[in-house]
Amino acid sequence: MIPALVRFAVRRSLNDTRHIRVVKRRHATGLVADVYRQIERDFGMLAPPTALHSASPSVLAASWTILRETLLAQGVADRASKEAVATGVSEANSCPYCADVHGMTLAAIPGSDPDVLTSWARSSATAPATAPPCSPAQAPELIGTAVAFHYYNRVVNVFMRESPFPAHVPESAKPKARKVLGGVLRASIAGPRPGDSVVLLPAVSPPHDLSWATPNRTVADAFARAYATIEAAGARSVPAGVRSLVRGRLSGWDGRPPGLSRSWVDAPVATLPVEDQAAGRLALTIALASYQVDEAMVAEFQSTGADDATLVELASWASLAAARRIATWLANAQPAAA
Repeated sequence: MIPALVRFAVRRSLNDTRHIRVVKRRHATGLVADVYRQIERDFGMLAPPTALHSASPSVLAASWTILRETLLAQGVADRASKEAVATGVSEANSCPYCADVHGMTLAAIPGSDPDVLTSWARSSATAPATAPPCSPAQAPELIGTAVAFHYYNRVVNVFMRESPFPAHVPESAKPKARKVLGGVLRASIAGPRPGDSVVLLPAVSPPHDLSWATPNRTVADAFARAYATIEAAGARSVPAGVRSLVRGRLSGWDGRPPGLSRSWVDAPVATLPVEDQAAGRLALTIALASYQVDEAMVAEFQSTGADDATLVELASWASLAAARRIATWLANAQPAAA
């Protein structure tokens, strides 16, 4: 009974999603319904950080694919190791929602010893990277989990509130709820069969920056399809000049925070046409300091006529652009073959 109530409370947190309307489970059709069914089957509930992408069905499928085929699917690395990576990355990116969810899941896995992997994951946010403390066979799954959460943390910081529990849940009830939810989320530690989600997206050839994933065919395929899908979404919803600006800033970025104020974003955005500056300010801030995104910044972009799908696709593209940049320094620090 208690786990069912906790699941219900977390589902209710979809109502706390900011800036956009999430497609309700009962209203889902087509690709959205297909993805929702897999999420509920494999994750145990309709996870809000994935469901928030539902205004753009293809981006919803892409975000689910990289999460499922790294964190959840059966593989060489165990679930505790993956949860340790998810927790460490989320802490590094100042994403309290994800750090809370994955920290409580990790705590619920018996016998886990996460300290080394969590520390490595925290350090993955800045260059130069060190090799993950794992075997070469485990590296694609653990690096993939890190890249997936460098993506997810940014999107979640834009659209979700700080807690996975709805605002009406009192603080006094949260310790017990965290313990129960951690048990719910770890219920299927063995994980679902790898590869089931990749069919949701069109097949593509792997891009050059997926060298870290190629030893694991399923992980490489998942990221290749997701990369192509989110790039297409960016071409639809992010002005070309904004994409060029973000890529240019990321090309020399080492992961370090740009500063406490947002003055760092003003000068580069001023080089854009006036009509693109709201998109540029939001995209660049999501990529480099997603925790600095606020209501006014999103409202400025929405005032240009951006609908929910456009907002989701801009946030997704900017988040993935940063995650792919981080993946380049993780790719250069893989464990040596035994």
